[in-house]
Amino acid sequence: MGLFSLTQELAIDLGTANTLIIHNGKVVVDEPSIVAVDVHTDKLIAIGETARRMDGKVNPNIKTIRPLKDGVIADFNATELMLRGMIKKVPSTGGLFSPSLNMVICIPSGSTNVDIRAVSEAADHAGAREVYMIFEPMAAALGAGLDVEAPEGNLIIDIGGGTSEVACISLGGIVCSESIDVAGDVFTNDILNYVRQQHNIRIDERMAEAIKCSVGAAVTDLDDEPENFVITGPDILTARPRTVSLNSSEIAYALDKSLVKLDTALMTVLEKTPPGLYADIVNNGVYLAGGGALIRGLDKRLSEKTGLPFHIAEDPLRAIVRGTGIALQNRKHFSFLMRGSR
Repeated sequence: MGLFSLTQELAIDLGTANTLIIHNGKVVVDEPSIVAVDVHTDKLIAIGETARRMDGKVNPNIKTIRPLKDGVIADFNATELMLRGMIKKVPSTGGLFSPSLNMVICIPSGSTNVDIRAVSEAADHAGAREVYMIFEPMAAALGAGLDVEAPEGNLIIDIGGGTSEVACISLGGIVCSESIDVAGDVFTNDILNYVRQQHNIRIDERMAEAIKCSVGAAVTDLDDEPENFVITGPDILTARPRTVSLNSSEIAYALDKSLVKLDTALMTVLEKTPPGLYADIVNNGVYLAGGGALIRGLDKRLSEKTGLPFHIAEDPLRAIVRGTGIALQNRKHFSFLMRGSR
């Protein structure tokens, strides 16, 4: 795979919140999944972090679009524009002599045939010669270092931006799984609503996201509590500036209703898991991946609910794209990869 190779291979985590691309074994793109376009011409103005900084601050001639919702394509044209723009950021794919591209893209396990075709066609239009797809739980398991083809059970929970997926994996297949639309974006919205309702302060999604990253928690009794997060915003009634200090216990309370749905999805999968594989899970533990795995105390909460040991994957934010990269390197070996339609 030299600089002027005629074929380049990309592993892509096309996420609701962020898109990551691996090229030559390295993450070369890690950008928010958002584009800014001209309202009148639909011409692309910005993608990724540049477009995110515009979100909520644009004039009437510019609109920002998040092309994916709940892990699947909601706006096909915007997705194609975003993919093209992201691929141009990859070294040696945006020059005068662009190489042909082979891609492996991860998708939610609950994707329909229509969803799968939409991803395949968006990749085709963005310049792919060959497209393969892998379900996110399988990619997360690979990224967590699990042997997905072993004759034993492994349980993985992938908490992304738009969906959370709980899956039992054995012998290269998903034995049983649950996919719910409760994930990072919902957690952010929970915090936004909590601050408005409990403190009468109006904040935007970016501030709620910052609160989640700083003091986000799944339990009220953390072993190592972070420092309080201080916010200032307009009072909903008077529009005068107000300042409030938020602690992790408050945020745990704000997230509880959504986390209960994750608890339920996990218990549903455990109930469906065959006894032989369940015994393996007791021995191996459950693995957490995705950005949601970084919520403080989530492993503790789930362990108390189930009585099982929990492990957070190394660098959980990149576990899925890391697993997609492993699938790319071994795509002729892994039978669970799906070939995109042409």
